[in-house]
Amino acid sequence: MNNENTKCACCLNENKLTARAPEEIKPLENRINRIIGQLNGVKSMIAENRYCADVLIQLSAISNAVKVLSSIVMKDHLTGCVTQKVKQGDEQIMQEVVDLFKRFS
Repeated sequence: MNNENTKCACCLNENKLTARAPEEIKPLENRINRIIGQLNGVKSMIAENRYCADVLIQLSAISNAVKVLSSIVMKDHLTGCVTQKVKQGDEQIMQEVVDLFKRFS
């Protein structure tokens, strides 16, 4: 499906070769909204001068949630964009993959 509304930001820049289907977008949006909710909760905890250890536990949960989201997007990138670029003979994509793994490991 190559509808402009189903493309991610990198699709609009012609970098993403495979558009996300609407059924793939909704779970990502749900995860992002949960993370935003968790961040707002931490913001309230800090404003309420809550116990540091409790704030840190919530920050750890947020960090883990962001890691899971990153893993999902990375998988999408590897199975979609990267696979297509490899098939097209783009050898430079491998350096991007190496750089992304360094950043996320």
